[in-house]
Amino acid sequence: MKSTAFHQTITLVKKDILLELRQKYALYGVLLYIISTVFVINLMIGKPEEKTWNALFWVVQLFVSVNAIAKSFLQENRGRLLYFYSLVHPRNFIIAKLIYNILLMAIMSVITLVCCILFMGNPIVNFPYFVGVIMLGGLSLSLLFTMLAAIAAQANQNAALMAIMGFPIILPLLTMLSNIARSSFNIVFQPGLPKMFLMLGAMDILIVGLSLILFPFLWKD
Repeated sequence: MKSTAFHQTITLVKKDILLELRQKYALYGVLLYIISTVFVINLMIGKPEEKTWNALFWVVQLFVSVNAIAKSFLQENRGRLLYFYSLVHPRNFIIAKLIYNILLMAIMSVITLVCCILFMGNPIVNFPYFVGVIMLGGLSLSLLFTMLAAIAAQANQNAALMAIMGFPIILPLLTMLSNIARSSFNIVFQPGLPKMFLMLGAMDILIVGLSLILFPFLWKD
């Protein structure tokens, strides 16, 4: 049974990757969004100071995650979802979506970082630490918006619903990520940093747990 569940999950992840590679226009659209957004920021304010650079990076990350992850469920039409309903367990389906979106956001996070460095300069002092933080941030954003996209997909494919539901949750998450990343721009120890990491990890675990519990009920609808 476990091997079947694992096989179903891996197969669904491969399906999403192949679908992304075939529909390259969607991926190119997100890439164009990243480059154009960071370029416009550069035209407007040039190379900002550390605090502003950090804030702008996470704002760009937010909109990138919305654009990249929303289509993971919204591109699945009713007929295709009904077909998957007859083949796979709902938990395997949502786990596959979570894994795929984590991989997608990891790639997008690296691309966003490269674009920000090219167009807005590089004020980062502790580069490995910042890379680790953006990977954790991409993980958190992908988990959150995957769950929200799953809910929005059941509401007549309403992408606006995803943004509305995510607004109260994303504000404290972005604030936390911005505060954690702040240590990358100076060598002074930031008090309360371990506590923020624990809170971020607890939030990720909670989102995964809620996804596994709630999605089978959404799947039935």
